[in-house]
Amino acid sequence: MNGPVPVKTDRAGTRSNRALSKSRRAEKLIKSTLFLVSTVSIVIIGLIFLFLFREGVPIFKVESIRSFLFGRYWYPTYDPPEFGILPMIIGSLAVSLLSSLMAVPLGLLSAIYISELASQRVKEITKPVIELLASIPSVVIGFFGMVVMAPFLQSTFDLYTGLNVFNASIMLAVMAVPTISSLSEDALNAVSRELREASYALGANRWETISRVVVPAALSGICTAVILGMSRALGETMVVLMVAGGAAAIPRSIFDSCRPLPASIAAEMAEAPFRSDHYHALFATGIVLFVMTFCFNLLADYISHKYRQTGTATL
Repeated sequence: MNGPVPVKTDRAGTRSNRALSKSRRAEKLIKSTLFLVSTVSIVIIGLIFLFLFREGVPIFKVESIRSFLFGRYWYPTYDPPEFGILPMIIGSLAVSLLSSLMAVPLGLLSAIYISELASQRVKEITKPVIELLASIPSVVIGFFGMVVMAPFLQSTFDLYTGLNVFNASIMLAVMAVPTISSLSEDALNAVSRELREASYALGANRWETISRVVVPAALSGICTAVILGMSRALGETMVVLMVAGGAAAIPRSIFDSCRPLPASIAAEMAEAPFRSDHYHALFATGIVLFVMTFCFNLLADYISHKYRQTGTATL
């Protein structure tokens, strides 16, 4: 009666060891694959950065960094040429800031509504519609801004042209809202149910729970969503090329035309002679845009970690 028992135990132990060994091999394979993919991504970004520097740095042999970044005039075909990108930097920042002022409240409020207030049926309709908005090609949004929004703004505000900072900001806000809304909703849904129930148990109503418990707990993800939405607005090319007006001058109001950095690169790269000063200046403009976008992403990562640590300590 007692003889077969050790055999069964040994067999069960053997199977368990084999399963554990197989699981460890699979885990090691997954880790190696993820590490390889991450390494390839980093290498690709580094190569892009090196390529931009290789093609952009030669412009500083004929133009100082100070005059390039803070020069007010962009006349690459004049004799002598001028390569000042300050108007384009200001145009990019103005369009991105104004679009963020529109997109952030809309994106955040829609995320709060979908996550905390909407019924399941409304949520099933609203969420796919907002995410579908992100799939609309930027050229379609730019075409809408150029054909529909520009004449409307021109006639409503009695403007010389409807292709201006305000028009570009509206179109970029339309593109940024889905990003901000989707990521903010994910952050709100990640807040544990126990926090909500504890707030209700202490006598807080729904609005107090949302504003004082849920949103602060999800602030890390919300800040990341906002920064990433702004980064998309800063780096967008086709929309600003079509509806910003294309004037390489510092805008004095939101109804003035401007030329953001991506629009200048897209508009002139095909016309610049290969390895000419104009060609190198456009690549140097790309370096500035790359650094600005990279700084936005670093800021998003810093804010995300800062508020995550703060929230953990508070809870």
